[in-house]
Amino acid sequence: MFRTRATALASFAAVGILLLSACGGNDESNASAASSSSAGAIDLDFTSGSAQQNNAAANSGDWATGAAPAAAAKKPVARKWVQLTAGQAGALNPVVVNGAGFTLYRFDKDTANPSVSNCSGACATTWPPYLVAPGGRVFLDGVDKSAIGFIRRDGAFQVTVGGWPVYLFSKDTKAGDTNGQGVGGTWFGVTPDGQKAGQAAGGTGTGSTAPSASPTSSPASSVTVFQGANFADPAQGVGGPGCQNVTFSGSLQVSGFVKIWDGANCTGNSKIVESDVADLSAIGFPSVKSIRFFN
Repeated sequence: MFRTRATALASFAAVGILLLSACGGNDESNASAASSSSAGAIDLDFTSGSAQQNNAAANSGDWATGAAPAAAAKKPVARKWVQLTAGQAGALNPVVVNGAGFTLYRFDKDTANPSVSNCSGACATTWPPYLVAPGGRVFLDGVDKSAIGFIRRDGAFQVTVGGWPVYLFSKDTKAGDTNGQGVGGTWFGVTPDGQKAGQAAGGTGTGSTAPSASPTSSPASSVTVFQGANFADPAQGVGGPGCQNVTFSGSLQVSGFVKIWDGANCTGNSKIVESDVADLSAIGFPSVKSIRFFN
């Protein structure tokens, strides 16, 4: 284990630190708004390996009930320890998950240089910021310490990866969920170096918010997908924005362009379509699991 002290970043200047008092049986601290305008030193312990490997206490840190995404959405919780693991969640590989296996996300409307969060209020209820308490501990499991930083928030420190503030998603209910991937075209799992998880070469992965081809039509706002070829019922109407999962995949009717994927949550292989397709298997997509809208 080694200890590091760093002076606060310039973006911290307007926000100070309010030391938190422990409460509850899970050894966690409830975060509250900072009340001081002065910037202090960041004092956190960094430890190589997982919390389990380092014998972290049960029901503490990322393992505490109050640290789960749905619970953290009700009131910001600064954990006594956090774990950053380079792992896999669903189809996202690599992606950073916490000590309980929940996916960590980045937000396109934030900035990485300088590190600034633009998610607050109702946004932060849906996407709880990933916080560690002052004097807390950070376990690094396959993640390079050089990629990890912090911004002052709610009397604690919000973790950044590659400069990007990171969050949990309140609708992820179990380890390995990636329900936040692609939401609004702005939320994506974060890789160990701060990139968008699922982004493949050429911009065809889940991180792609722009079409990889050059459509001649305008973006479609909805499509109708059919279970069978030649537009045979049953059918399902789907509308945007962003990535939407679909049930049927035999044929498709669309006015404008969309991107289709052979994996759920806009993962896997993809293709731009901008007209009706009577037989999706004929264009190499016998199974369409999701569609991204660009409207």
